Amino acid sequence: MLPGAAVKFDVACTVHVEVSAERCRADVLLDGNLAMGPGDRVRVHGEPIRARIGEVRSYRRMATVERAGWLRRTWTKLSGHFALTELYEVSFTGAIR
Repeated sequence: MLPGAAVKFDVACTVHVEVSAERCRADVLLDGNLAMGPGDRVRVHGEPIRARIGEVRSYRRMATVERAGWLRRTWTKLSGHFALTELYEVSFTGAIR
């Protein structure tokens, strides 16, 4: 393996899905409380999950975790800082009387 190359491995996970008038969310909890870093990717395997309004469900699935290599991790950190600065762009206009 090349230095800084990405590492892939499979892990079991739980997918929690909630669909309601107030929210629509899905959370993936990897077994072993694996810490994720900038640029890391998770792909959950299995059939597409379909939930109706008012449903809260949990599914057990397998997932593939791909750890970012140094280049993708660095790029993700840098681009994240620039994306964050977009939130600071605020303008004020004076009231005309």
